Amino acid sequence: MRVWIDMTASAHVLVFRPLIRLLRERGDEVEVTAREYAQTLQLLELHGLEAEVIGKHGGRSRLGKLRSLQRRLRALRRWARSREFDIALAHGSHELTMTARRLGIPSSTTFDYEFAWLQHQLGCRAATKVVVPDAIPADRLARYGAKPPKLVQYDGLKEEYYLADFEADRSVLDTLQLDPARVLVVLRPPPDVSLYHRHSNPLFPQTVDFLGHHDGVQAIALPRTEEQRDYVRGLALPSIVLPERAVDAQSLIALADLVVSAGGTMNREAAALGVPVYTTYGGRLGGVDEELIRQGRLKPLTDPRALELQKRDDTRQERMRRDPMEMLELLLSPLRG
Repeated sequence: MRVWIDMTASAHVLVFRPLIRLLRERGDEVEVTAREYAQTLQLLELHGLEAEVIGKHGGRSRLGKLRSLQRRLRALRRWARSREFDIALAHGSHELTMTARRLGIPSSTTFDYEFAWLQHQLGCRAATKVVVPDAIPADRLARYGAKPPKLVQYDGLKEEYYLADFEADRSVLDTLQLDPARVLVVLRPPPDVSLYHRHSNPLFPQTVDFLGHHDGVQAIALPRTEEQRDYVRGLALPSIVLPERAVDAQSLIALADLVVSAGGTMNREAAALGVPVYTTYGGRLGGVDEELIRQGRLKPLTDPRALELQKRDDTRQERMRRDPMEMLELLLSPLRG
C-alpha cells in the first residue's frame, strides 16, 4: 500500500512517528510532505523522518493564509498527482484532505480541538473519515459535515497512543545544563498565528515574568515561532532557559515538576505522562480539555502566583499506554468502505 502523510505543525511529527513505523514494518510505502512552520522540520530531522517540504505558514493575516493555502494546494496537487497513493492521512491538514479529494484518494483526518472553525469546514468536508477523541461531543462536529459513519471516535487522548513506547531520556537535562535541584517548569506560548486564538491574553507574559524572576525556578521556554523566541530572548530573565533548537520536549515534560502551556498538545502530553499541568489558553476550551479539567488532570490558571512551585516526589502516576495500532486501524478505515 502507498500512503501519503502531510505534516503542517510540530505536533504532527509526534502523532505520526509510531504510525509510520508500523506502516513500514508491515511493508507499506510511506511518503511525507511537510509545511515549513514552527519546529516541524527540526522535529522531522530529530526523529529521523524524511519529508518533501512544500509551502510555509501564511503568517498572521487572513489574506496571507489564503494566499499560502492556494499556493500550497497547487503544489501538493502537482506533487501527488502521479504517485498513485492508496490513502492519505493528516492531523488537521485541510490541504491534504482537499488535495486528496480532488485527486480521488481516500483520506482520513484527525484532530482533538473542535473549534478551529475554518480549518475544519475545509478539512472535514473533504475527508473520507474524521477520527477524533470521544471526549469531543459529536454534535459539535456535525456543523463540519462530520457525522457517523464518517465520524469515528476513539477512547482517551491521542498522546496516550503515540507515547505508548516512550521512556524519558534524562540526558536532556544535561544538554540544557539544567539544575535538577531547582523547580523545573516547561513553558509553551500560545499559538499566536492561529486563526482560532485571536484573543489578546496577557496571562502568559505575566507568567513568564513571574517565573523568570523566581530564584528557585528554572523555566524552559519552548517558543513556537522566531517572533516568540526573539520576544523571550529580549526579556533576558535570569530564570528562563531558551533552547536554540528543537529539543526532546517529551522527555523534558516527563522530567519537569510542572508544565504551563497556552496550547493543547503539550498540556495533554503532560496529562498523559502524569505531570502537573496548568493551561493559560485564552480561547474557547475544547471537549478534551474540558474533560481533563473535570478529571483534575489539567488546571486552568488565572494568576501565576497560584502555581504550586514544588519538586515532585519520586512517585509517578500510573500511565495509560494505548496501542497505536488501534489508532492506525481507525485512520485506515476509508479502505474498508
